[in-house]
Amino acid sequence: MKKINLFFTATMSIAMLVACTGGQKAEQNTAERLESVKLETAVMQSVPQTMTYTATVQPDKRNSISSSMPNRIRQIYVEVGDRVKKGQLLVELDASNIIQQKVQLDNIELEYNRAKELVAVGGASQQQLDQITTQFEAAKTAYDNMLENTKLLSPVDGVVTARNYDSGDMAQGPILTVMQINPVKIIINVSETEFTKVKTGMPIDMTFDVYGDEVFKGKVSLIYPTIDPMTRTFGVEVEIPNASYRVRPGMFARATIDFGAKDRIVIPDRAVVKRAGSGDRFVYIYNNDGTVSYQKVELGRHIDTIYEVLSGVENNDQVVVAGQTRLNDGLKVNVVE
Repeated sequence: MKKINLFFTATMSIAMLVACTGGQKAEQNTAERLESVKLETAVMQSVPQTMTYTATVQPDKRNSISSSMPNRIRQIYVEVGDRVKKGQLLVELDASNIIQQKVQLDNIELEYNRAKELVAVGGASQQQLDQITTQFEAAKTAYDNMLENTKLLSPVDGVVTARNYDSGDMAQGPILTVMQINPVKIIINVSETEFTKVKTGMPIDMTFDVYGDEVFKGKVSLIYPTIDPMTRTFGVEVEIPNASYRVRPGMFARATIDFGAKDRIVIPDRAVVKRAGSGDRFVYIYNNDGTVSYQKVELGRHIDTIYEVLSGVENNDQVVVAGQTRLNDGLKVNVVE
């Protein structure tokens, strides 16, 4: 009987030893399975509130040079690329019809003067004078219009940007296009959240791809009074001085507006995770119980190696900056330096 008890006791001891050893190994394996992560702290700091908008350069004014009626071109005095002055003769049209119109105007003017003399001495009625006055004014207007449409002048200081006919052609429609490109302008669409911040005369920094990082100075010249209900934006016209004519219509432009600075929470850009198949951005936030939470965030500006956070992260939150690819929401992690 004593031998049996000794055997039973020895067996139980071995089983307990194995169980203890297995438990220690299980706890060790569990610890080894914790994913290692690195953390950094979200902090509040002053962030410049600058916004950059893209647009295409437009001329300050665009004028089509044409006659109000079809006519043959006698001479075009400018070529594409020529700079012109306001009032400069650009095109001369055929004037053969003007001679006939001038003879008709002179004859009606004689009748008009004679009628005035007769009314003065009682030889004609006021009604007759009124009729001839109407005829005379109509003939004079027709002659002035024909004369104006024979010699076409530039309405602005600018540059000839298009020529659609040659001398001798019968012109019907625009003959030339003249653009005023000093100054030039762009129109940008600004979010309605900035509507109260944009002021006429506000300085704007401009860059153009063709000139690299060189900065040109502009200013807000016009603020559109309504908000587009589809895009929730409003139009802002920016005027850029262009005495050197270096900026040309059609160039791609970037306009930067400085709205001051605001205190914002910032996090390292390494903490941001993009969800596949969507534009949503997330971060893993480390909790006091040693787990991580998968948190959607709204980001603002990307400055160097940090992101401005508009929502989703609180000041002093600890965010994961390394090891995110192996994490899930609620997973317990091992923090390493």
